[in-house]
Amino acid sequence: MFRVASLLAPAWKPALFFVLVLFLQGCSLLRKNETPGAPGAPVQGAGGETGTRETFGLQVQAPEVVRDYLLRHLEIQRYRRLGDLQAAELSRLMVAAEANARELLGTLGYFTPTLTLELKTPSGAAQGEREIAITVEPGPLSHIDAVAIDFSGPIAADPASKVQRERIANSWPLRAGQPFSQSAWEAAKTQGLRALTARRYPTGRIATSRAEIDADRQVAKLGVTYESGPPYRFGTLQVRGSQRYDPDGARRLARLPSGEEYDQDKLLAAQQRLASSGYFDSVFLTLDTGAGDPQAAPVIAQVREAPLQKVVLGVGLSTDSGARVSIDHIHNRLPVIGWRAVSRLSIDRKNQSLGSEWTALPDDDNGRWFGSGLLQREESGSYHVDSGRLRAGRNKGSDHIDRSYFLQYDYAVNQGTGAPPSASTVSLNWGWTGRYFDNAGQPRRGQGLALEVAAGYTLLGERVPYLRSYARWLGLLPLGTVRADDGSEARDSRLQLRAEAGAVVAKDTARIPATQLFLTGGDTTVRGYGYRDIGSVNALGATVAGRYLAVGSLEWQRPVVYNGRLTPFESVAFVDAGAVADRASQLKTKVGVGAGVRWNSPLGVVQGDLAYGVSVRRLRLHVRLGFTF
Repeated sequence: MFRVASLLAPAWKPALFFVLVLFLQGCSLLRKNETPGAPGAPVQGAGGETGTRETFGLQVQAPEVVRDYLLRHLEIQRYRRLGDLQAAELSRLMVAAEANARELLGTLGYFTPTLTLELKTPSGAAQGEREIAITVEPGPLSHIDAVAIDFSGPIAADPASKVQRERIANSWPLRAGQPFSQSAWEAAKTQGLRALTARRYPTGRIATSRAEIDADRQVAKLGVTYESGPPYRFGTLQVRGSQRYDPDGARRLARLPSGEEYDQDKLLAAQQRLASSGYFDSVFLTLDTGAGDPQAAPVIAQVREAPLQKVVLGVGLSTDSGARVSIDHIHNRLPVIGWRAVSRLSIDRKNQSLGSEWTALPDDDNGRWFGSGLLQREESGSYHVDSGRLRAGRNKGSDHIDRSYFLQYDYAVNQGTGAPPSASTVSLNWGWTGRYFDNAGQPRRGQGLALEVAAGYTLLGERVPYLRSYARWLGLLPLGTVRADDGSEARDSRLQLRAEAGAVVAKDTARIPATQLFLTGGDTTVRGYGYRDIGSVNALGATVAGRYLAVGSLEWQRPVVYNGRLTPFESVAFVDAGAVADRASQLKTKVGVGAGVRWNSPLGVVQGDLAYGVSVRRLRLHVRLGFTF
């Protein structure tokens, strides 16, 4: 099997040269700075046309908290490049500018400002040298004196909506004593409306709102009334735009909770399940509030179907296995059986594989049948292992829990001097995974647990039964809050705890495939060690997959504050420990310690760690993208 690294290495120098040439050519297309009078530079037009020379300058003398805001929003700014602007016209603009400035200051909560506007024209100066100077004393900042939040419509009298009313009131961001501004007032009303329409009342609206300003006392009294409209329940899902795939299959994929109270989160979850199924390029779900009966409102799924077949090329990089290339072929409806097939060829420095998985559409109980096959060559401790696997069974998924049971055939051929003998088994497997994180892609709290149990029988050498079990747990515990200096932003620091354990129970003479045994070490297990470098040591001193596994990790994650503001970065410090052996009593822990950084990028969490392997006495860099459990 060929290696990707050997193909890429000779090409990096000419590729870099090619990119540099393109960059230099692109620079020649950049538009150069233009100066008045230079060839090609725009000139001031006559007869009121807009030119490049300013008719007057504008200077605002005010505290920094309001100066930048005025400079950005004063309407008089629009006339600075208006040609042929006479003195009388400029005087009229200054009168309007004073009223405009007072209005803008009022939106910031300053209702009693002192303004002075002055037109400065130096003796003998040209027209373009005139300057308007605005001096601002904003006066005291108004604060909120009281807030009244009321409700009308069914939500006002429905006892079942009491919690929702309290949630809207308790989460209201403007409180008595806080500074008043128009933007904060509008944002608070919008936030309350979103909380209203997110559950039960999708047609809710703001019936009335008022902000009573007492300029003499510098206080504001706020009041808003939300009209709920009728409560809604989910009706049936109506799929529009589906031609190639069965609309009933789309309804089973979406798992819309028909008959339940409207919940925006549940609607978005159904939309996400359809979008991630692979059958559609785009999906948009909306509740049809004009269909008649609010207690059975249909949900419209507007979809654009994915092609029947497509090929996806992929590249990747990890410190565990280096560069990776992959080719995926997807067939969304196999002939005769109608199942979905995803086949993949993947090649990296330590693992080359070819596999295919076939999956049926879910049944009414959300269960689906599946089958898969995999051929693989990988590094396993000190050896290479050529392996194969066939699997057939049934799985069932929900928002938090996935279950599966399947029959599996495995074989493994070990390559290398003194390698363990080849092995083959057949087994009956059961798996359960529960995910309870606050965010699937970038979790900050919660936990996940995965369990696997297999009962099998060896097919080569002495034919004996065996039992395999494996468990994995990860928990994120909040550990204090980190805030920006001005208190406007806050995120929790966290303690991440991780544990793994596995065991294969069988006679000492049983020949178990290496793919059914355990190795650890690498980016996601014990950092400071190479990928799957921690294993059992045989009589020849070689590292092989073992029958018992134990891994633990403790990691502190803390948001980074820079220049007084929270950044998308987090610092981490960690200690990992892991051991593999053929007997539980022989487990010998290997420890890795280190520190790193996390970047919450738009594509997912980018993780970089520098770890020291205590047993091997060396530093190792670990980099990976995304969070998976």
